[in-house]
Amino acid sequence: MSQNPLPGASNALTMGIISLVGAFICCGPFAIIFSIIGLSSAKKAEKLYMANPEMYTGYENVKTGRILSYIGMAVALIYLIFIILYFGAIIAFIGTDGFGSGL
Repeated sequence: MSQNPLPGASNALTMGIISLVGAFICCGPFAIIFSIIGLSSAKKAEKLYMANPEMYTGYENVKTGRILSYIGMAVALIYLIFIILYFGAIIAFIGTDGFGSGL
């Protein structure tokens, strides 16, 4: 019996890579979207694989994609926290009349 590539495995891996690269380079918090898509694809592919493991190849892409999606999500959430703290500090600085001299 020939084995087929696991549907959704390459999608999970691709979305995991995009979320990680996006979190570090360009998108920051928007990389969470790609992480969620990657995790969803990994879950669907894993469910399909567990139903019939001898029929598919490429399960390692599912595991790698899931790990990359989790890492990308964590980096994006850390980046989001830093953005909130940064703008919170700016608002607090403006709200106290700059240097707080009050003269």
